[in-house]
Amino acid sequence: MADSAIDPLFLSFQAAVAGRYSLDRELGRGGMGVVYLARDVRLDRHVAIKLLPPSLAAHQDLRERFIREARTAGRLSHPYIVPIHSVDEAGDFVFYVMAYVDGETVAERVAARGPMPSHEVTRILREVSWALAYAHAQGVIHRDVKPANILLERGSGRAMVTDFGIARLVQTGGQTAVGEVLGTPEYMSPEQAAAEPMDGRSDLYALGIVGFFALTGTLPFTAPTVQGVLVQHLTKPAPLVSAVARGTTAQLSGAIDRCLQKDPAARFENGEALADALAPSLEKRTEVPVAIRVFTDRRRMVALVLPLSFSAPALATLVGHAAKSGFTVMSALGALGLVSVALLIPTAVLIARMRSLLRHGYGPEDVAAGIDVSYERRREEFLFNFGPEQSRRERMFRMASIVGIAVAGGAAIAAIAGVSAKVLVPIGVMGGYFGLLGTIISKKMGRLRKGSSSLLSRFWSGAPGQMLAKVASYKLGRRAVAANRATELAIAMSAEAIYESFPKETRQSLGDVPGVLRALEAQARAARARVAELDVALVEAQRQSSVAASTARKDSLVADLQQEREKAESRLSQIVTALENLRLDLLRLHAGAGNAEGITRDILAATALGDEADRLLAGVREVEETLKTP
Repeated sequence: MADSAIDPLFLSFQAAVAGRYSLDRELGRGGMGVVYLARDVRLDRHVAIKLLPPSLAAHQDLRERFIREARTAGRLSHPYIVPIHSVDEAGDFVFYVMAYVDGETVAERVAARGPMPSHEVTRILREVSWALAYAHAQGVIHRDVKPANILLERGSGRAMVTDFGIARLVQTGGQTAVGEVLGTPEYMSPEQAAAEPMDGRSDLYALGIVGFFALTGTLPFTAPTVQGVLVQHLTKPAPLVSAVARGTTAQLSGAIDRCLQKDPAARFENGEALADALAPSLEKRTEVPVAIRVFTDRRRMVALVLPLSFSAPALATLVGHAAKSGFTVMSALGALGLVSVALLIPTAVLIARMRSLLRHGYGPEDVAAGIDVSYERRREEFLFNFGPEQSRRERMFRMASIVGIAVAGGAAIAAIAGVSAKVLVPIGVMGGYFGLLGTIISKKMGRLRKGSSSLLSRFWSGAPGQMLAKVASYKLGRRAVAANRATELAIAMSAEAIYESFPKETRQSLGDVPGVLRALEAQARAARARVAELDVALVEAQRQSSVAASTARKDSLVADLQQEREKAESRLSQIVTALENLRLDLLRLHAGAGNAEGITRDILAATALGDEADRLLAGVREVEETLKTP
């Protein structure tokens, strides 16, 4: 700390607090004070001390404001707010002592490593939203929310808000002079820039700019002068996040866009509402179980197409030889054998791997979910590297696709016309192969750019994946129940294991219990998915602009969506209860305390409940269509 050692303020302040605090170095300056890293001598711990410089402390009004607002901030106790331990004076020095957070600010993080990924920004914004919601409920507006005032704790990554030094109690009107503007211009809300009355929604505007900066590394409003920046806050619409930040989820970009509305009424009502709006975006970042990660490993998936890659040149050679010497039964059988090898080997490998996955308690739906998570991450990376517009690489593969297909078509026409078939046929086959490869890659890049769903995910969640799983489960034996299982699947698998432990005669007397369990589990899974989809639909509906002509319709739509969500949640609870009743009946029968008649009654009731659930989910689809209507 060579620079601080020769700083007169550092030396004089250290002399004033000697024996109580041992100053280490200066951490930063801003607002109305200087922050030092120090050690509390009595408690032997690191603390951060914010000092009001003596030149400012000499002004009685500033001194009183500093003490008052330090005490205000000291009342706040929240996991995402840096706590203040004490407010003190020593001679001419006025200061407060707060916890030292080992880490870096959001500003330092972006400066050091560039824009942050959307899932990390989502988490930070949610944590800060909760902190601000708590502060606002205590009557405190921060008024200087910015990246430099959000600390990221080392190790945990927890976001903690600091420097409520210019915050003021909402109730204490008149403490700020009329026309006086406090805060950082680049992060000021329009009402703060105009020195007008404001509430907690002003902090949410500033937090929206923090999110914009964290995602892009830039600010939505810049100008050579402070006045120029303030004018832009007052008059210029903020750029849409999705147009600037690559790979941002719809929920995150929509939430930030709503925070940056000029009219406070168009923003979120409070920090809790903002945190709730970000929840669907964050929940997509679920951890994929290791068994699913291994199964969907892209390198192992690519290995499955190697037989096709090796078979294509061999098939081209075979066809070329046949074109030269004449087509025979043996050449046809050879071609059929190559095609069979290219298709059957990957299928057999997939079935064997699925069989292992089933034993660990997972199924095709888990594979689809894991692919979705991986696909979303790859899409973020793709958009970050290439942007939302068609890239040169995509155009190159598309051109390769066109050229390859053209070569294949031209060779086929020439061969049919009798022009040197023995040369043209192999060329045509290879041209078709590379044309197909170029088409697949260019289409995949286009899907990533546009945000379309993964074809692999649709394969595993659809009929082909279910069929492979059914084949793989033949005489599989007992399956494990994974710890991270959804409740309905864990109950169904547990009940099925009990059923399988009964003698054959008992199983036959009970009927198709496994079929009923699987049907109920599928219906519960669908109901849970509908609840999640309705959560996203609610966020989308609530962030639509509330112009006078559409406010009533928007409120009606939100109310309808909330009602449908409650119904779907209630139905999910009923289906899971039915599953649990069946499992308990099987347990009682296994213990000799139940009978088959009770199980039969529960099966009939569960079947009727499942039919009703299907009708409910069909009704929810109609609400979704209403949401999509302009």
